[in-house]
Amino acid sequence: MGFNCGIVGLPNVGKSTLFNALTNTMKAEAANYPFCTIEPNVGVVEVPDERLYRIAEIVKPKKITPTTIEFVDIAGLVRGASKGEGLGNQFLANIRGVDAIAHVVRCFQDENVVHVDGSVDPVRDIETINLELVMKDLESVEKRLQKTAKQAKSGDKKLRAEVEALEKIKGILEEGKRIQPYLNELGDEEKRVVRELQLLTAKPVMYVANVDEEGLFEDNEFVKQVKEYAREEGAPVVKICAKIEAELSELPKEEKEEFLKELGLKEPGLNSVIREGYKLLDLITFFTAGEQEVRAWTVRKGTKAPQAAGKIHSDIERGFIRAEVIKYEDLIREGSMQACKEKGLMRLEGKDYEVQDGDIIYFRFNV
Repeated sequence: MGFNCGIVGLPNVGKSTLFNALTNTMKAEAANYPFCTIEPNVGVVEVPDERLYRIAEIVKPKKITPTTIEFVDIAGLVRGASKGEGLGNQFLANIRGVDAIAHVVRCFQDENVVHVDGSVDPVRDIETINLELVMKDLESVEKRLQKTAKQAKSGDKKLRAEVEALEKIKGILEEGKRIQPYLNELGDEEKRVVRELQLLTAKPVMYVANVDEEGLFEDNEFVKQVKEYAREEGAPVVKICAKIEAELSELPKEEKEEFLKELGLKEPGLNSVIREGYKLLDLITFFTAGEQEVRAWTVRKGTKAPQAAGKIHSDIERGFIRAEVIKYEDLIREGSMQACKEKGLMRLEGKDYEVQDGDIIYFRFNV
């Protein structure tokens, strides 16, 4: 599994339409009324990566296997969710289980599509959800602080350090701010507390601006507002038209390419959503290539060769001897694995090697 990303937003902003397009299914019901989604829908999506198919053209395997990404379509949230309004508690519990958040924001006017607050205001919508997540985190921190503060009266240094960490985190939340933009400023103890409490606002976020067709080609005022808000947080913004993405997802490959050309688009917007998700979680892709299969694998940046081998099979990690590595660019330029080897472009790497994005690896092992 590449990573797990929850699609969130107010009711009726296009979450389920986006999910349907992503997963190329009609699994998530999309309808024009709030709380259409109650139980979260989960879909596994292939990650588009042209490199995989370029490698396959050279190796000519029997099978090509992309890496995947999991998306979770979570019920729409309303003001007061942290206090149980709407489907609040269920919504917040579902967010706790994802690695990253794709926050869908409506950035188009359409009198035929109702808005839960009666008007389109993307910054207000973002703040509504962010405030509910902040309030829920504040509740978690205060409960932990109350308990730890009592125990710390014994004079235990570790507990006193935890109290200080909790108070710092509480201070950020009380200002109505998410924790994630401040993670780099937190000390080790504070980061430990954040991890243990699984704080909702500590998850990386990208904002998905759902526009109409015109908004795809020129930023409307709504998109500009979202970008300005996201810039202050250091969060990425992906602009898509969920309606067009849904139409594209139902077309055969040839017709899809023709439709994109007619629209003046190079690729579906969904590709950008997935790429930003990768960046958000510091993920990279490495490849294995042979006659039987060319396959893409996802690991976090900084992963060492034995742990990357473990993604394929635990025995390979356990019996790891070395990794034979060819860079993607070298393979494409030279045209074959053999040519890379003959030119000394295949490197032998040991247990401390950090896998790089685009590496084509053959693992030697012995169990």
